[in-house]
Amino acid sequence: MKKLVYYTGVMIIVIILLPLIIVKGCSRPVEEKPIEQVVVSEEYKITVYRSDISKMVEMELEEYIKGVLAAEMPADFDQEALKAQAVAARTFAYGRMSGAYKSKQGVHDEADICTDSTHCQAWVSEENAKKKWNKLFASRNWSKIEKAVRGTKGKIVIYEGKVANTLFHASSSGKTENAEDVWDGVVVPYLRSVTSSGEEESKGYITTISVKAEDFINKLQEKYVDKEFDEDVYKKIKILDYTTGGRVRTLEVGDITMKGTEFRVLLGLRSANFKIDVTDDATLKITTTGYGHGVGMSQWGADSLAKRGGTYTEILKHYYQGVDILSIKDYETNNF
Repeated sequence: MKKLVYYTGVMIIVIILLPLIIVKGCSRPVEEKPIEQVVVSEEYKITVYRSDISKMVEMELEEYIKGVLAAEMPADFDQEALKAQAVAARTFAYGRMSGAYKSKQGVHDEADICTDSTHCQAWVSEENAKKKWNKLFASRNWSKIEKAVRGTKGKIVIYEGKVANTLFHASSSGKTENAEDVWDGVVVPYLRSVTSSGEEESKGYITTISVKAEDFINKLQEKYVDKEFDEDVYKKIKILDYTTGGRVRTLEVGDITMKGTEFRVLLGLRSANFKIDVTDDATLKITTTGYGHGVGMSQWGADSLAKRGGTYTEILKHYYQGVDILSIKDYETNNF
């Protein structure tokens, strides 16, 4: 019996324990693989001259676009319209970052772009954007802005291998302008006159102002310092012709021929689509339609197109004829 127990014990050692000891002794500790570092691509940076604080700052491009979108377009617009505006604003900014377009010298020479809407694009910080909105909708509005920028991240407008100059305006009075009808000699193939419906919903679409004859003459005198004007020159205004988009191209004021755009600036009109009536009390009644220069994308027209089912790419390709939508990375990789 003792032998049986002895042999059983030996067998257990040989069959079970010995292999375990051998395996344990020969095995090597498993080396942990190093965690691979994820390289995050650097965001595009843009230098911005903030007109509100008279200071140049550097921003990530996508963050800058959020501020432009919040300042340039109503946040309650359709999401596709917001996305179209985001792409247009990004293209405008990238065109100046890359040197494809130059800003007017002496305005912000050290910066790529500024926040003055009369020169570049409007911009507002998240904090100030939320302040201008109703508190009930501030968070929702900013979320819409972020969604539109995120949904088009890096996308820009390209025409025949070059960055497009994506100009835009509030409303075009039903038809946009050819670039050369606003800026003499500047023929741009993708900035052509196209229909733009639904803009009549915009605030101040049709506006009438009154200008006293005396004030009108004073403004003329300031512009033409070497000229003298008759007291009744306000009665001698004649519109000569119109642009393709329906704006005043040229008009006569006494013996002076002016462009409609000059007359608009002279009196601070909302657009160059205007009509003039002279009243018996020596007052000019000037009625304007639309708001802005009328070239490129109409913001209110974009919203109308979006509400009728148009995507942001369809909106952009409607207002910028013959263009393509690419990512900045693809554009730079293809070395256009």
